[in-house]
Amino acid sequence: MGTFPPIRCLSEHPVVQKNFSTMSLCHPRFQFAALQKYIRVSALVGGCFISCILGGCANSIPWMNSQQAALEKEKYGLNADQRITELSQQAKKLKDGSSEARTGFSKRLVNEMMVEHDPRVRAEILRCSADFDNPSARAICIGGLDDPDALVRIAACDAWVEIGGDEAIRHLANRFRSDEDIDVRLHAVRDLGSLGDEAAIPVLAEALEAPDPAIQFRAVASLKEVSGRDLGNDVNAWREWAVDPSADREEWSVAEVWRQIF
Repeated sequence: MGTFPPIRCLSEHPVVQKNFSTMSLCHPRFQFAALQKYIRVSALVGGCFISCILGGCANSIPWMNSQQAALEKEKYGLNADQRITELSQQAKKLKDGSSEARTGFSKRLVNEMMVEHDPRVRAEILRCSADFDNPSARAICIGGLDDPDALVRIAACDAWVEIGGDEAIRHLANRFRSDEDIDVRLHAVRDLGSLGDEAAIPVLAEALEAPDPAIQFRAVASLKEVSGRDLGNDVNAWREWAVDPSADREEWSVAEVWRQIF
């Protein structure tokens, strides 16, 4: 007679386990336990989804992000970043357009500049205006120099670098002399150098006399750009040179060559 493998417990037999599992699922008590587990899992998933939305994860869901942006645009209009992008795109499109189109765009920028509360957008309006040569655009660039926000005044200085000419030197010189914000003054001195016009030398020589060492250093850097010379960073050397920039020009050039060699 054959032998059967020993079974430690009847419940370990496969047939018994299968029947027991089936009966367990059919028993009302186990059905209720399974329903409770399903409810807990569903609540957990739903809670995570709601937390994700409230926590900002909805931005990673394209369809929700686009719908939300459309609703906000309809209710509140464009935000600052969107207005900046739109202005930049319109300016690029109209830069090579007809004279009438450029003039109309500049007039619209004047109105927007007067009512815009965000300094970043006003700064972008100035950057756009620098590319348009008409009275409205010039009015924006002049008015921006007296804007209450330093960020906008700096953008106005940069706009005048794009415009150039004697008028740019005059406006940048006035901003250096009158502005109370050190960053704006430094920017004006830097932009005077960026013009590359020797007519800015008297103003830069004046900046060498400023009590702030930062302005003196910035004036030296700008004088290097304007003059094409390199007398080092000695403020006194530049002061002496600025008294009469045309004197001993050849002698200075030879000295500079030897300085570069050695």
